[in-house]
Amino acid sequence: MKTILDTDPGVDDAMTFYYAHASAGTDLIAMTTIFGNVTVEDATQNALWLAESVQTEIPVYQGSKTPLEIIPNTPSAHVHGEHGFGDLNDRTITTKAEAESAAEFLVSEAARQPGELTVCAIGPLTNIALALDIDPKFIANLRQLVIMGGSLEAGGNITPYAEANFWNDPHAANKVLTSPGGGTVIIVGLDVTTRISFFQSDYDEMAAQSPKAGGFLKDIGEFYMRFYETVTGKYQAYLHDPAALIACEAPELFTMQDVMLKVITEGENVGEMVPHLFSERVCKVCIDVDIPAVLNRYKTTMARLP
Repeated sequence: MKTILDTDPGVDDAMTFYYAHASAGTDLIAMTTIFGNVTVEDATQNALWLAESVQTEIPVYQGSKTPLEIIPNTPSAHVHGEHGFGDLNDRTITTKAEAESAAEFLVSEAARQPGELTVCAIGPLTNIALALDIDPKFIANLRQLVIMGGSLEAGGNITPYAEANFWNDPHAANKVLTSPGGGTVIIVGLDVTTRISFFQSDYDEMAAQSPKAGGFLKDIGEFYMRFYETVTGKYQAYLHDPAALIACEAPELFTMQDVMLKVITEGENVGEMVPHLFSERVCKVCIDVDIPAVLNRYKTTMARLP
């Protein structure tokens, strides 16, 4: 499965990258970066650092610095750390991002091989919205667009109504979810991701099996769990972004419902994803998940790494 990861690394973004690198089912051909958990500059540096950490030549394309219309929200340093990787601030890199913008690359690559590419978008959807501005057939040219964002019934994680990725650019999320044209759009939101937890024992196991990648993820994961402990009362972390990539590979592990949607772009409920009978697109929204199977798939795949 040829895959582009649109990402704002981010602890769980890093967990997703290493899974993609280890998985036999994913051919990660590029990363595109976006603001969100961190600034887009930090996101790009982190993506390059991740690629260098596994000695791959995965190209990285920098995306938008700001949302389509709203004033940018402050990055989530209390969730992911000042630069996205917990307390790790030394992210020395030797490579650079490509000259082409994320949106331009997404459009050209999708048009070059129609029906072949999966885009897994695990940050705000600004790059995807900009790609649609360049080519309204962008989503139709993909094999699938799989989005980590929103929720139907679970409420929000940044406000009572809004999930963080949609809240960080509600206009982009609304543009993508209501866009006319063909193509498959799958939403992997809080309805399922907040049911998939990693605990200290899971990070310990991963670090023991894969000391380099697993050890790094354990270190930054402990920062992530400390945040979640203040929210949930449990020392745990949710596998938001890895769940989206697993849904790309193994949709049979998720129960999906066809829903026409929109995202509220102003007022108290800004960023909330809601059903909308007059949308021009039907999305597949994940409403249930085989939790043990997803966790087993993640951990067995990660065990392949050094």
